[in-house]
Amino acid sequence: MGQHWKKIWVGSAGNMVEWFDWFVYASFATYFAGAFFPAGNDTAKLMNTAGIFAVGFFMRPVGGWLLGRVGDRKGRKAALTLTVSLMSASAVLIAVAPTYAVAGYGGVAVLLVARLLQGLSVGGEYAASATYLTEASAPGRRGFASSFQYVSMTAGQILGLGLQIVLQHTLSSAELHSWGWRIPFIVGALGAAVIFYLRRNMLETEAYTEATGETTEESAEAAAERGTIRALMRHKREAFLVIALTMGGTVAYYTYTTYLTKYLSNSAGLPKQTATLVSFCALLVFACLQPLAGALSDRIGRRPLLITFAVGSTFLTVPIMTMLKHAGSFWPALGLSLLALVVVTGYTSINACVKAELFPTGIRSLGVALPYAIANALFGGTAEYVALWFKKGGIESGFYWYVAGCAAVSLVVYLTMRETRDIDLKRVGGAPESAPADAGKVPAS
Repeated sequence: MGQHWKKIWVGSAGNMVEWFDWFVYASFATYFAGAFFPAGNDTAKLMNTAGIFAVGFFMRPVGGWLLGRVGDRKGRKAALTLTVSLMSASAVLIAVAPTYAVAGYGGVAVLLVARLLQGLSVGGEYAASATYLTEASAPGRRGFASSFQYVSMTAGQILGLGLQIVLQHTLSSAELHSWGWRIPFIVGALGAAVIFYLRRNMLETEAYTEATGETTEESAEAAAERGTIRALMRHKREAFLVIALTMGGTVAYYTYTTYLTKYLSNSAGLPKQTATLVSFCALLVFACLQPLAGALSDRIGRRPLLITFAVGSTFLTVPIMTMLKHAGSFWPALGLSLLALVVVTGYTSINACVKAELFPTGIRSLGVALPYAIANALFGGTAEYVALWFKKGGIESGFYWYVAGCAAVSLVVYLTMRETRDIDLKRVGGAPESAPADAGKVPAS
Protein backbone atom coordinates (compact mmCIF):
# COMPACT_ATOMS: atom_id res chain seq x y z
CA MET A 1 0.00 0.00 0.00
CA GLY A 2 2.85 2.37 0.84
CA GLN A 3 4.42 1.94 -2.61
CA HIS A 4 1.07 2.61 -4.28
CA TRP A 5 0.78 5.88 -2.38
CA LYS A 6 4.34 6.85 -3.28
CA LYS A 7 3.58 6.39 -6.97
CA ILE A 8 0.35 8.36 -6.66
CA TRP A 9 2.10 11.18 -4.81
CA VAL A 10 4.93 11.58 -7.32
CA GLY A 11 2.58 11.37 -10.30
CA SER A 12 0.16 13.85 -8.76
CA ALA A 13 2.81 16.36 -7.66
CA GLY A 14 4.18 16.60 -11.17
CA ASN A 15 0.72 16.96 -12.62
CA MET A 16 0.03 19.79 -10.18
CA VAL A 17 3.02 21.82 -11.40
CA GLU A 18 2.19 21.11 -15.04
CA TRP A 19 -1.32 22.45 -14.62
CA PHE A 20 -0.19 25.37 -12.47
CA ASP A 21 1.86 26.56 -15.46
CA TRP A 22 -0.97 25.78 -17.89
CA PHE A 23 -3.73 27.55 -15.96
CA VAL A 24 -1.67 30.52 -14.81
CA TYR A 25 -1.71 31.72 -18.40
CA ALA A 26 -5.50 31.87 -18.32
CA SER A 27 -5.90 33.30 -14.81
CA PHE A 28 -3.34 36.11 -15.36
CA ALA A 29 -4.47 36.90 -18.92
CA THR A 30 -6.48 39.90 -17.74
CA TYR A 31 -3.21 41.47 -16.53
CA PHE A 32 -0.83 40.72 -19.39
CA ALA A 33 -3.28 40.93 -22.33
CA GLY A 34 -2.44 44.60 -22.81
CA ALA A 35 1.31 43.98 -22.61
CA PHE A 36 1.52 42.04 -25.88
CA PHE A 37 -1.06 43.79 -28.05
CA PRO A 38 -1.65 47.44 -29.03
CA ALA A 39 -4.24 49.53 -27.19
CA GLY A 40 -7.85 48.75 -28.02
CA ASN A 41 -11.01 47.10 -26.80
CA ASP A 42 -10.44 45.03 -23.62
CA THR A 43 -12.58 42.15 -24.85
CA ALA A 44 -10.65 42.10 -28.15
CA LYS A 45 -7.34 41.87 -26.27
CA LEU A 46 -8.70 39.04 -24.15
CA MET A 47 -9.80 37.30 -27.36
CA ASN A 48 -6.24 37.60 -28.71
CA THR A 49 -4.74 36.03 -25.59
CA ALA A 50 -7.52 33.41 -25.55
CA GLY A 51 -6.68 32.62 -29.17
CA ILE A 52 -3.05 31.93 -28.22
CA PHE A 53 -4.37 29.88 -25.28
CA ALA A 54 -6.38 27.83 -27.78
CA VAL A 55 -3.30 27.36 -30.00
CA GLY A 56 -1.70 25.47 -27.12
CA PHE A 57 -4.61 23.05 -27.27
CA PHE A 58 -4.08 22.44 -30.97
CA MET A 59 -0.54 21.25 -30.19
CA ARG A 60 -1.93 18.78 -27.68
CA PRO A 61 -2.74 16.11 -30.31
CA VAL A 62 0.88 16.32 -31.49
CA GLY A 63 2.08 16.08 -27.90
CA GLY A 64 -0.38 13.28 -27.27
CA TRP A 65 1.00 11.32 -30.20
CA LEU A 66 4.70 11.94 -29.49
CA LEU A 67 4.61 11.53 -25.73
CA GLY A 68 1.95 8.82 -25.82
CA ARG A 69 4.31 6.86 -28.05
CA VAL A 70 7.16 7.48 -25.59
CA GLY A 71 4.95 6.30 -22.73
CA ASP A 72 4.06 3.03 -24.45
CA ARG A 73 7.55 2.30 -25.82
CA LYS A 74 9.91 3.70 -23.18
CA GLY A 75 7.67 3.65 -20.12
CA ARG A 76 5.36 5.93 -18.18
CA LYS A 77 8.29 7.32 -16.19
CA ALA A 78 10.15 8.46 -19.32
CA ALA A 79 7.06 10.24 -20.68
CA LEU A 80 6.34 11.99 -17.39
CA THR A 81 9.94 13.21 -17.08
CA LEU A 82 9.90 14.60 -20.61
CA THR A 83 6.57 16.42 -20.18
CA VAL A 84 7.74 18.35 -17.12
CA SER A 85 10.97 19.36 -18.91
CA LEU A 86 8.97 20.90 -21.76
CA MET A 87 6.67 22.70 -19.33
CA SER A 88 9.62 24.21 -17.44
CA ALA A 89 11.08 25.58 -20.67
CA SER A 90 7.75 27.14 -21.69
CA ALA A 91 7.32 28.85 -18.31
CA VAL A 92 10.75 30.43 -18.62
CA LEU A 93 9.92 31.76 -22.08
CA ILE A 94 6.71 33.44 -20.90
CA ALA A 95 8.47 34.90 -17.86
CA VAL A 96 11.05 36.68 -20.06
CA ALA A 97 8.86 37.48 -23.10
CA PRO A 98 9.27 41.11 -24.26
CA THR A 99 6.20 43.35 -24.32
CA TYR A 100 4.64 45.06 -27.35
CA ALA A 101 6.25 48.36 -26.32
CA VAL A 102 9.72 46.75 -26.40
CA ALA A 103 9.58 44.36 -29.36
CA GLY A 104 6.24 44.91 -31.09
CA TYR A 105 4.73 41.59 -32.10
CA GLY A 106 8.02 39.86 -31.26
CA GLY A 107 6.67 39.32 -27.75
CA VAL A 108 3.59 37.65 -29.21
CA ALA A 109 5.89 35.31 -31.15
CA VAL A 110 7.69 34.30 -27.94
CA LEU A 111 4.34 33.83 -26.21
CA LEU A 112 3.15 31.66 -29.10
CA VAL A 113 6.25 29.43 -29.00
CA ALA A 114 5.83 29.01 -25.24
CA ARG A 115 2.20 27.98 -25.66
CA LEU A 116 3.16 25.50 -28.37
CA LEU A 117 5.65 23.90 -25.96
CA GLN A 118 2.99 23.87 -23.24
CA GLY A 119 0.59 22.20 -25.64
CA LEU A 120 3.14 19.50 -26.41
CA SER A 121 3.79 18.98 -22.72
CA VAL A 122 0.20 18.85 -21.51
CA GLY A 123 -0.83 16.76 -24.51
CA GLY A 124 1.38 14.01 -23.17
CA GLU A 125 1.04 14.78 -19.46
CA TYR A 126 -2.66 14.00 -19.21
CA ALA A 127 -2.36 10.54 -20.72
CA ALA A 128 0.93 9.70 -19.01
CA SER A 129 -0.38 10.67 -15.57
CA ALA A 130 -3.82 9.12 -16.18
CA THR A 131 -2.19 5.87 -17.24
CA TYR A 132 0.38 5.97 -14.45
CA LEU A 133 -2.13 6.69 -11.67
CA THR A 134 -4.56 4.06 -12.95
CA GLU A 135 -1.91 1.36 -13.33
CA ALA A 136 -0.21 2.23 -10.03
CA SER A 137 -3.38 1.85 -7.96
CA ALA A 138 -4.52 -1.29 -6.14
CA PRO A 139 -7.28 -3.39 -7.76
CA GLY A 140 -10.67 -2.09 -6.77
CA ARG A 141 -9.24 1.37 -5.98
CA ARG A 142 -8.57 2.72 -9.46
CA GLY A 143 -11.38 5.25 -9.34
CA PHE A 144 -10.13 6.64 -6.04
CA ALA A 145 -6.44 6.70 -7.07
CA SER A 146 -6.96 8.18 -10.53
CA SER A 147 -9.20 10.92 -9.07
CA PHE A 148 -6.00 12.49 -7.76
CA GLN A 149 -5.24 13.55 -11.31
CA TYR A 150 -7.95 16.19 -11.08
CA VAL A 151 -7.07 16.85 -7.44
CA SER A 152 -3.58 17.74 -8.62
CA MET A 153 -4.84 19.62 -11.68
CA THR A 154 -7.17 21.65 -9.48
CA ALA A 155 -4.46 22.10 -6.84
CA GLY A 156 -2.28 23.63 -9.54
CA GLN A 157 -5.01 26.10 -10.39
CA ILE A 158 -5.70 26.81 -6.71
CA LEU A 159 -2.02 27.62 -6.20
CA GLY A 160 -2.15 29.89 -9.22
CA LEU A 161 -5.26 31.68 -7.97
CA GLY A 162 -3.81 31.83 -4.44
CA LEU A 163 -0.68 33.47 -5.79
CA GLN A 164 -2.87 35.85 -7.77
CA ILE A 165 -4.76 36.83 -4.61
CA VAL A 166 -1.47 37.45 -2.77
CA LEU A 167 -0.15 39.58 -5.63
CA GLN A 168 -3.42 41.50 -5.86
CA HIS A 169 -3.04 42.47 -2.20
CA THR A 170 0.70 43.21 -2.27
CA LEU A 171 1.12 44.92 -5.64
CA SER A 172 -0.78 47.79 -7.16
CA SER A 173 -2.88 47.26 -10.29
CA ALA A 174 -0.29 49.14 -12.32
CA GLU A 175 2.52 46.92 -11.02
CA LEU A 176 0.55 43.76 -11.81
CA HIS A 177 -0.12 44.93 -15.36
CA SER A 178 3.48 46.08 -15.79
CA TRP A 179 5.63 43.25 -14.40
CA GLY A 180 3.86 41.41 -11.57
CA TRP A 181 2.18 38.95 -13.95
CA ARG A 182 5.63 37.46 -14.69
CA ILE A 183 6.06 36.17 -11.12
CA PRO A 184 3.82 33.06 -11.40
CA PHE A 185 5.69 31.90 -14.50
CA ILE A 186 9.00 32.15 -12.65
CA VAL A 187 7.47 30.16 -9.78
CA GLY A 188 6.18 27.56 -12.25
CA ALA A 189 9.59 27.12 -13.85
CA LEU A 190 11.24 26.55 -10.46
CA GLY A 191 8.52 24.08 -9.43
CA ALA A 192 8.95 22.14 -12.67
CA ALA A 193 12.69 21.81 -12.00
CA VAL A 194 11.94 20.23 -8.61
CA ILE A 195 9.45 17.79 -10.12
CA PHE A 196 11.96 16.84 -12.81
CA TYR A 197 14.27 15.60 -10.05
CA LEU A 198 11.45 13.67 -8.33
CA ARG A 199 10.30 12.02 -11.54
CA ARG A 200 13.79 10.86 -12.44
CA ASN A 201 13.62 8.66 -9.34
CA MET A 202 10.01 7.50 -9.60
CA LEU A 203 9.02 3.83 -9.88
CA GLU A 204 7.58 2.32 -13.07
CA THR A 205 4.12 0.70 -12.83
CA GLU A 206 3.84 -3.07 -12.41
CA ALA A 207 1.37 -3.37 -15.29
CA TYR A 208 3.85 -1.82 -17.74
CA THR A 209 6.84 -3.71 -16.33
CA GLU A 210 5.04 -7.05 -16.58
CA ALA A 211 3.73 -6.35 -20.08
CA THR A 212 7.16 -5.39 -21.43
CA GLY A 213 9.35 -7.78 -19.44
CA GLU A 214 8.77 -10.94 -21.48
CA THR A 215 11.28 -12.15 -24.09
CA THR A 216 9.25 -14.49 -26.31
CA GLU A 217 8.99 -13.99 -30.07
CA GLU A 218 5.35 -13.07 -29.63
CA SER A 219 6.14 -10.36 -27.10
CA ALA A 220 8.97 -9.06 -29.30
CA GLU A 221 6.49 -8.65 -32.16
CA ALA A 222 4.06 -6.93 -29.83
CA ALA A 223 6.85 -4.67 -28.54
CA ALA A 224 7.51 -3.43 -32.09
CA GLU A 225 3.94 -2.13 -32.30
CA ARG A 226 3.65 -0.61 -28.84
CA GLY A 227 2.58 3.02 -29.08
CA THR A 228 2.02 3.01 -32.85
CA ILE A 229 -0.89 4.42 -34.82
CA ARG A 230 -1.28 0.98 -36.43
CA ALA A 231 -1.91 -0.57 -33.03
CA LEU A 232 -4.29 2.24 -32.10
CA MET A 233 -6.31 1.66 -35.26
CA ARG A 234 -7.21 -1.78 -33.92
CA HIS A 235 -9.09 0.08 -31.19
CA LYS A 236 -10.94 2.66 -33.28
CA ARG A 237 -14.16 2.25 -31.32
CA GLU A 238 -12.41 2.90 -28.02
CA ALA A 239 -10.60 5.92 -29.49
CA PHE A 240 -13.92 7.36 -30.66
CA LEU A 241 -15.38 6.73 -27.21
CA VAL A 242 -12.58 8.78 -25.64
CA ILE A 243 -13.33 11.72 -27.95
CA ALA A 244 -17.09 11.53 -27.43
CA LEU A 245 -17.08 11.06 -23.66
CA THR A 246 -14.53 13.90 -23.33
CA MET A 247 -16.51 16.40 -25.39
CA GLY A 248 -19.06 17.49 -22.82
CA GLY A 249 -16.76 17.12 -19.83
CA THR A 250 -13.91 19.24 -21.13
CA VAL A 251 -16.19 22.11 -22.23
CA ALA A 252 -17.93 22.17 -18.84
CA TYR A 253 -14.66 21.90 -16.92
CA TYR A 254 -12.96 24.79 -18.70
CA THR A 255 -16.11 26.88 -18.49
CA TYR A 256 -16.30 26.63 -14.70
CA THR A 257 -12.57 26.78 -14.02
CA THR A 258 -10.34 28.75 -16.39
CA TYR A 259 -13.12 30.92 -17.85
CA LEU A 260 -15.10 31.44 -14.64
CA THR A 261 -12.90 34.23 -13.21
CA LYS A 262 -13.04 36.23 -16.44
CA TYR A 263 -16.79 35.62 -16.79
CA LEU A 264 -17.48 36.91 -13.29
CA SER A 265 -15.28 39.94 -13.90
CA ASN A 266 -16.02 40.73 -17.55
CA SER A 267 -19.71 39.76 -17.72
CA ALA A 268 -21.11 39.67 -14.18
CA GLY A 269 -19.31 42.90 -13.25
CA LEU A 270 -17.65 41.62 -10.06
CA PRO A 271 -14.32 43.20 -9.07
CA LYS A 272 -11.32 41.14 -10.20
CA GLN A 273 -10.36 40.41 -6.59
CA THR A 274 -13.86 39.11 -5.78
CA ALA A 275 -14.03 37.01 -8.94
CA THR A 276 -10.66 35.47 -8.13
CA LEU A 277 -11.71 34.69 -4.55
CA VAL A 278 -14.91 33.01 -5.77
CA SER A 279 -12.93 30.75 -8.09
CA PHE A 280 -10.37 30.01 -5.37
CA CYS A 281 -12.96 28.94 -2.78
CA ALA A 282 -15.03 26.95 -5.27
CA LEU A 283 -11.97 25.05 -6.50
CA LEU A 284 -10.91 24.18 -2.96
CA VAL A 285 -14.23 22.39 -2.40
CA PHE A 286 -14.06 20.89 -5.90
CA ALA A 287 -10.63 19.34 -5.21
CA CYS A 288 -11.91 17.73 -2.00
CA LEU A 289 -14.85 16.17 -3.85
CA GLN A 290 -12.70 14.27 -6.37
CA PRO A 291 -11.47 11.37 -4.16
CA LEU A 292 -14.94 10.95 -2.66
CA ALA A 293 -16.54 10.62 -6.08
CA GLY A 294 -13.70 8.40 -7.30
CA ALA A 295 -14.16 6.05 -4.34
CA LEU A 296 -17.92 6.01 -4.99
CA SER A 297 -17.27 4.87 -8.56
CA ASP A 298 -15.26 1.93 -7.23
CA ARG A 299 -18.42 0.79 -5.44
CA ILE A 300 -21.21 1.58 -7.90
CA GLY A 301 -19.38 1.83 -11.23
CA ARG A 302 -18.25 4.62 -13.57
CA ARG A 303 -21.37 5.04 -15.71
CA PRO A 304 -23.73 6.30 -12.97
CA LEU A 305 -21.40 9.22 -12.22
CA LEU A 306 -20.86 10.06 -15.88
CA ILE A 307 -24.60 9.98 -16.57
CA THR A 308 -25.32 12.19 -13.54
CA PHE A 309 -22.79 14.73 -14.81
CA ALA A 310 -24.20 14.78 -18.33
CA VAL A 311 -27.83 15.11 -17.21
CA GLY A 312 -26.91 17.90 -14.80
CA SER A 313 -24.82 19.81 -17.36
CA THR A 314 -27.44 19.45 -20.08
CA PHE A 315 -30.30 20.85 -18.02
CA LEU A 316 -28.59 23.13 -15.47
CA THR A 317 -25.93 24.97 -17.50
CA VAL A 318 -28.25 27.62 -18.95
CA PRO A 319 -29.93 28.57 -15.63
CA ILE A 320 -26.61 28.47 -13.69
CA MET A 321 -24.77 30.70 -16.18
CA THR A 322 -27.73 33.06 -16.43
CA MET A 323 -27.94 33.46 -12.65
CA LEU A 324 -24.16 33.81 -12.35
CA LYS A 325 -24.28 36.79 -14.68
CA HIS A 326 -26.63 38.51 -12.24
CA ALA A 327 -25.11 37.18 -9.00
CA GLY A 328 -23.89 40.62 -7.99
CA SER A 329 -21.82 39.63 -4.94
CA PHE A 330 -19.49 36.99 -3.49
CA TRP A 331 -21.88 34.53 -1.81
CA PRO A 332 -24.42 34.05 -4.64
CA ALA A 333 -21.57 33.68 -7.12
CA LEU A 334 -19.84 31.13 -4.89
CA GLY A 335 -23.01 29.09 -4.35
CA LEU A 336 -23.75 28.86 -8.06
CA SER A 337 -20.12 28.06 -8.90
CA LEU A 338 -20.12 25.24 -6.34
CA LEU A 339 -23.33 23.81 -7.77
CA ALA A 340 -21.79 23.75 -11.24
CA LEU A 341 -18.57 22.13 -10.03
CA VAL A 342 -20.44 19.47 -8.03
CA VAL A 343 -22.11 18.46 -11.29
CA VAL A 344 -18.79 18.50 -13.18
CA THR A 345 -17.26 16.22 -10.52
CA GLY A 346 -19.20 13.30 -12.00
CA TYR A 347 -16.90 13.58 -15.02
CA THR A 348 -13.61 14.86 -13.65
CA SER A 349 -13.25 12.39 -10.78
CA ILE A 350 -13.22 9.29 -12.97
CA ASN A 351 -12.60 10.22 -16.59
CA ALA A 352 -8.89 9.38 -16.34
CA CYS A 353 -9.43 5.78 -15.24
CA VAL A 354 -12.37 5.23 -17.61
CA LYS A 355 -10.18 6.09 -20.59
CA ALA A 356 -7.24 4.04 -19.36
CA GLU A 357 -9.53 1.07 -18.75
CA LEU A 358 -10.58 1.02 -22.41
CA PHE A 359 -7.14 0.02 -23.78
CA PRO A 360 -4.59 -2.80 -23.27
CA THR A 361 -1.19 -1.94 -21.76
CA GLY A 362 0.79 -1.74 -25.01
CA ILE A 363 -1.37 1.03 -26.46
CA ARG A 364 -2.88 2.52 -23.29
CA SER A 365 -0.83 5.71 -23.14
CA LEU A 366 -1.29 6.63 -26.82
CA GLY A 367 -4.88 5.40 -26.76
CA VAL A 368 -5.73 7.85 -24.03
CA ALA A 369 -3.45 10.67 -25.21
CA LEU A 370 -4.30 11.20 -28.86
CA PRO A 371 -8.13 10.99 -28.84
CA TYR A 372 -8.32 13.00 -25.61
CA ALA A 373 -6.01 15.68 -27.01
CA ILE A 374 -8.08 15.90 -30.19
CA ALA A 375 -11.25 16.37 -28.15
CA ASN A 376 -9.59 19.07 -26.06
CA ALA A 377 -8.27 20.86 -29.12
CA LEU A 378 -11.75 20.96 -30.64
CA PHE A 379 -13.81 21.67 -27.52
CA GLY A 380 -11.83 22.41 -24.34
CA GLY A 381 -9.22 24.74 -25.77
CA THR A 382 -11.76 26.73 -27.74
CA ALA A 383 -14.36 27.05 -24.95
CA GLU A 384 -13.10 30.40 -23.70
CA TYR A 385 -12.69 31.79 -27.21
CA VAL A 386 -16.20 30.64 -28.17
CA ALA A 387 -17.57 32.26 -25.01
CA LEU A 388 -15.89 35.59 -25.81
CA TRP A 389 -17.02 35.33 -29.44
CA PHE A 390 -20.65 35.00 -28.35
CA LYS A 391 -20.17 37.90 -25.93
CA LYS A 392 -18.61 40.15 -28.56
CA GLY A 393 -21.50 39.30 -30.91
CA GLY A 394 -24.02 40.40 -28.27
CA ILE A 395 -25.52 36.92 -27.80
CA GLU A 396 -23.62 35.68 -24.77
CA SER A 397 -26.42 33.28 -23.81
CA GLY A 398 -25.63 31.33 -26.97
CA PHE A 399 -22.54 30.01 -25.22
CA TYR A 400 -24.65 28.56 -22.40
CA TRP A 401 -26.60 26.51 -24.92
CA TYR A 402 -23.36 25.45 -26.60
CA VAL A 403 -22.04 23.99 -23.31
CA ALA A 404 -25.37 22.25 -22.67
CA GLY A 405 -25.40 20.82 -26.19
CA CYS A 406 -21.91 19.35 -25.83
CA ALA A 407 -22.99 17.70 -22.57
CA ALA A 408 -26.06 16.26 -24.30
CA VAL A 409 -23.89 14.60 -26.94
CA SER A 410 -21.73 13.00 -24.25
CA LEU A 411 -24.86 11.87 -22.42
CA VAL A 412 -25.80 9.69 -25.39
CA VAL A 413 -22.34 8.08 -25.22
CA TYR A 414 -22.53 7.46 -21.46
CA LEU A 415 -25.94 5.81 -21.83
CA THR A 416 -24.70 3.40 -24.49
CA MET A 417 -21.15 2.55 -23.38
CA ARG A 418 -20.21 -0.51 -21.31
CA GLU A 419 -19.15 -0.38 -17.67
CA THR A 420 -15.33 -0.46 -17.24
CA ARG A 421 -14.88 -0.73 -13.45
CA ASP A 422 -13.97 -4.45 -13.42
CA ILE A 423 -11.62 -4.45 -16.40
CA ASP A 424 -8.29 -6.22 -15.70
CA LEU A 425 -5.54 -3.83 -16.81
CA LYS A 426 -2.94 -6.59 -17.09
CA ARG A 427 -4.88 -8.78 -19.51
CA VAL A 428 -4.85 -8.07 -23.23
CA GLY A 429 -8.33 -7.03 -24.23
CA GLY A 430 -9.15 -6.04 -20.66
CA ALA A 431 -11.10 -8.95 -19.21
CA PRO A 432 -12.73 -8.30 -15.84
CA GLU A 433 -10.69 -9.08 -12.73
CA SER A 434 -13.36 -11.10 -10.99
CA ALA A 435 -15.83 -12.02 -13.72
CA PRO A 436 -16.03 -14.24 -16.79
CA ALA A 437 -13.86 -13.13 -19.71
CA ASP A 438 -16.73 -11.62 -21.69
CA ALA A 439 -18.54 -9.85 -18.84
CA GLY A 440 -18.12 -6.08 -18.92
CA LYS A 441 -15.62 -6.31 -21.73
CA VAL A 442 -15.42 -3.36 -24.11
CA PRO A 443 -15.76 -4.77 -27.61
CA ALA A 444 -12.74 -4.43 -29.87
CA SER A 445 -13.00 -2.58 -33.12
